[in-house]
Amino acid sequence: MTVLVTGGAGYIGAHVVRLLVRSGRDVVVVDDLSTGTAERVGGAELVRLDVAAPGSAEALARVLRRRGVTDVVHFAARKRVDESVADPLRYYQQNVDGLGAVLRACTAEGARSVVFSSSAAVYGDVAGGLVREDAPTAPVNPYGRTKLVGEWMLRDVAATGALRGTALRYFNVAGAGWPDLGDPAVANLVTRVLDAVGRGERPRVFGTDFATADGSGVRDYVHVMDLARAHVAALDAMAGDAEPYRCLNVGTGTGTSVLQVVAGLSAAMGVPIATEVVGRRAGDPAEVVADPAAIERVLGWRAEETLASTLASAWDAWRHARP
Repeated sequence: MTVLVTGGAGYIGAHVVRLLVRSGRDVVVVDDLSTGTAERVGGAELVRLDVAAPGSAEALARVLRRRGVTDVVHFAARKRVDESVADPLRYYQQNVDGLGAVLRACTAEGARSVVFSSSAAVYGDVAGGLVREDAPTAPVNPYGRTKLVGEWMLRDVAATGALRGTALRYFNVAGAGWPDLGDPAVANLVTRVLDAVGRGERPRVFGTDFATADGSGVRDYVHVMDLARAHVAALDAMAGDAEPYRCLNVGTGTGTSVLQVVAGLSAAMGVPIATEVVGRRAGDPAEVVADPAAIERVLGWRAEETLASTLASAWDAWRHARP
């Protein structure tokens, strides 16, 4: 098995690359290094390429042919909601065209399976409770819509028999499997809190008037190592059965509020954290938590890490990057 990982120099991709390499699999990484770094791929071959650029399908096909790639894990995409709202065409070009190039290369060179990095953003506003894969998909921003279109593309290609596909819908990813692979972006709650505290500021809490136990928004936080293991499990499953396409949530099934995350980070850091409460953000639901029953049933996967270990690992990685 030779696995091509697009976006493998990024936060989540690098964890999957390291797990695959340590399991003895041959790995090649394709990344344009716009957000990732070459040091994260370790000993894997790195091909610098923007998968959404003109001619990328042909360039990817050459890599697949040269390395005898059997399977692909596709991470390469833009993922900031605010950016997608400000520049939707860029997001469709990067996320949809990029996946299209990957699928064209895979079908041309006979790759047998693709794992697609999707998102819980495909669900949009939810009514609360555990969210199953058969819940309505009504994304509320261009980023979420590009992920839903990507799922459709993969499902339709898989239906032709050209390859097998698994779309993994991530919930809130945090933590680090190794200190050198922490999340470098200040774009989610955990890194925003760490960044604010490091600058001597109070992290902002967007609303404490939700219908939740403490009034702050509740989300499902999954450790990046658990997420990486889900990708490996998806690859292994597609090698062993004939199911053409699956779509699976990756989450813990347990909700954690914003204020609970702040308290957990305070415990991990050993310092009190004072917050600034501001108004809700438009479109923020009160609670979004995964129902992980399907992925456990189909792949035998379940989250192993605790919230405390997730937050402690995020703090360790943050300190490692900023000694």
